[in-house]
Amino acid sequence: MSRVIDDVAAAVNHLFDIPETMEKFTTPSRSPHQETNKSKGVSSIPVDILDSPKDYIFFMDVPGRPKSDIQVTVEDERTLVIRSNGKRKREDGEEEGCKCIRLERRVPQKLLRKFKLPEDANVSAISAKCENGVLTIVVEKLPPPPKPKTVEVAIS
Repeated sequence: MSRVIDDVAAAVNHLFDIPETMEKFTTPSRSPHQETNKSKGVSSIPVDILDSPKDYIFFMDVPGRPKSDIQVTVEDERTLVIRSNGKRKREDGEEEGCKCIRLERRVPQKLLRKFKLPEDANVSAISAKCENGVLTIVVEKLPPPPKPKTVEVAIS
């Protein structure tokens, strides 16, 4: 079954002409049968990823979430993890005698997103900022390794 999923993913990537550089950020998604109690109630954050010459830039919409609610970590040496616990303070009932007439805004769900970073990602040089409901994470790239020099040896 896993091979079929990989084949479908490759076909979709080819169909939509998704560059290989973007494929390296994807982590396999869980099937509904593999879902655990820990992951129930967790929604995925939509993300845009840019590959610039000097770094990888992730953009995620996180409206209504304070930056103190968002956690960005690196796990297992190369896995970028973005989490949010999904809590929001309600404005209702702050004053005595106040009652809610209508509550339409949903309390945000917990958010979780993981990305396997490529080999050239500098995991010690990651920065994040949250402004106007957009989380921006910048992962610097390591400089390319020097090309080996060819030295011609004279044969005597």
